[in-house]
Amino acid sequence: MKIFKPALLIIATAITLFSCSTVPLTGRRQLSLVGDAEVNQSAAASYSQLLSDPKTKVINNGTDAQRVKRIGSNLAAAIESYLKANGYGDQYSFNWEFNLIQSSEVNAWCMPGGKVAVYSGLLPVANTDAYLAVVMGHEIGHAIARHSAERISQEMLVQGGGALVGAATADKSQATQSAIGTLYGVGTQLKLLSYSRAQESEADRLGLTFMAMAGYDPHNAIAFWQRMAAQNKGGAQPEFLSTHPADATRIANIQNLIPEAMKYYKK
Repeated sequence: MKIFKPALLIIATAITLFSCSTVPLTGRRQLSLVGDAEVNQSAAASYSQLLSDPKTKVINNGTDAQRVKRIGSNLAAAIESYLKANGYGDQYSFNWEFNLIQSSEVNAWCMPGGKVAVYSGLLPVANTDAYLAVVMGHEIGHAIARHSAERISQEMLVQGGGALVGAATADKSQATQSAIGTLYGVGTQLKLLSYSRAQESEADRLGLTFMAMAGYDPHNAIAFWQRMAAQNKGGAQPEFLSTHPADATRIANIQNLIPEAMKYYKK
């Protein structure tokens, strides 16, 4: 079997070199072995299943629900305008949805393709429009940066041997659907993809810029994360923060990123 290792290494290297995409704004090159269409389709199916589950309580009426949709729409419009102006318009086909879900969890997330959910437990902490834009901008940043597809691609690459060759050459729709289902889960037991710390920092950078584009002052991110840090004292972090940088590290990084984001700020 050793005779085949050089060939597999060459295949893996070729896949890495020629299956790459670029993250908007940051310019980072990333591995991309799966297409957006199949990832977005699988994510949309999981999102729809979650919302239709009888145990999921979607809040459709009231000030809070309207607030989530309004801020989400503002962010989406600003992001789409930026992508189009910078030559990324043809690469993104998002069918945005913004929903408020009744839950005590301090949580929010965005699936590939722009499927966003905010849990009502987050609202007491994100009690201003700007604070909520910080969180929603960050989560949308993951989707714009294709972090889910990147993680799936990385897993495909490390499978090795025939699985690696198959992942590179075969129809991957079924494999992608399975991966999305594993990473995100469905129904009330939704388990979100855990991103790397590097991806979390990239999402922070994108989120700050996106909220600035939408008219929310990025300086509010410092106050918001300080509020989150205060919530975390004496207890475990919310699940969606479990792989994030430490509070002090995040706040320091955000302070360094604010000057860049302010270049895009429109009151």
